[in-house]
Order: sequence, then C-alpha cells, then structure tokens
Amino acid sequence: MDGGNAIARRRSNFRARTPETRVNRRITANEVRLIDIEGEQLGVVSIEEALRISEDKEVDLVEVSSNATPPVCRLMDYGKFKYELKKQRSAKKQKDQTIKEIKFRPNIGAHDLEVKVNRMRGFLEAGHKARMRIFFRGREIVHPELGRELAQDVREKLSDVASVDMEPKIEGKNLIMILVPAKKQ
Repeated sequence: MDGGNAIARRRSNFRARTPETRVNRRITANEVRLIDIEGEQLGVVSIEEALRISEDKEVDLVEVSSNATPPVCRLMDYGKFKYELKKQRSAKKQKDQTIKEIKFRPNIGAHDLEVKVNRMRGFLEAGHKARMRIFFRGREIVHPELGRELAQDVREKLSDVASVDMEPKIEGKNLIMILVPAKKQ
C-alpha cells in the first residue's frame, strides 16, 4: 500500500472552486434584506416572502452579500447578470497590457540589435508595452552615454509603431526605457 500515490491522486482531482452565488431556493438564511429590481430597499423580510415576491415579478432572488447580517438579496434576472459579469471580465482582459522586457548590452552587435528590435516591434504591434533594459557589467557603468545612444537608436527604429512612455533612466546598473504602442490613426 503506497499512501503517497493516493494523496497525489486526490490532489490532482482537487479543483479550486469559486464560491457560487446563491440563487432562489439555495439561499439558506431565514431573513434577508431585500432590494427591488429598480434598486429600492424593501427592508428585512423572511426568505419565503422574498421568494414569493420574486415569483410574482418573474425574476430571480440573488444573494448579493452573504457576509451581511441579514444577507442582502436582490431581485434580478440572474442569466442576464451572469452574462454582464462575463462581458465585464472579457473586457478587462482585453484592456490588460503586459509589459514585455528585452535585455540589451551596451556593446551589442548590429545583427543582434536588429533581431531584438524586431522582437520588440512584434510585441508593440500585438498591443503590449515593451521595456528595454540595457544592463551594464563591471566598469561599463562609467559610460552611460553608450546606453543612452543605444536607447535613442532603438527609439528611432521603432518610431513608426511606438512612442516613449518612460524616458531612458538609470536604475542601479540598468538603463530602462518603456515604449508603448503608438495610437492608431
């Protein structure tokens, strides 16, 4: 009998469940604070009374806040509510921009520079922000002008698809510049 495999099997079958919104008969409280479809408070009523009102108005009784005493419930079309939440989540995902980082050295070769600039161009065209990090090793930091020249060169090569969000700035042994996609015209 190998107990380790049984534990691993149980862990692999475990799904983290998000707490579900309680609707209609799944609400367990005896009394609820009821809010009407228009947003007016109807006061504290028994769960039977709230369910009767929801059936009369042909809408769902949805528990909005389970932590309150008594729990807050709202009369609404639950299917429409779920659809709106899904739309909001997808809109938020579309708005999220991730910052993609490309690392450079101050004495980078011409071909390597071209490859990295093309990589940044792809990120910017996909709608992501791009961070250019030029890192200096050892005594290279005494020549920050080399990094600034490189940053200016990259800025010029990407001027058609990007604009500068953060000017080149030295942070420790790094020179950092952030580019954002240019506005479409």
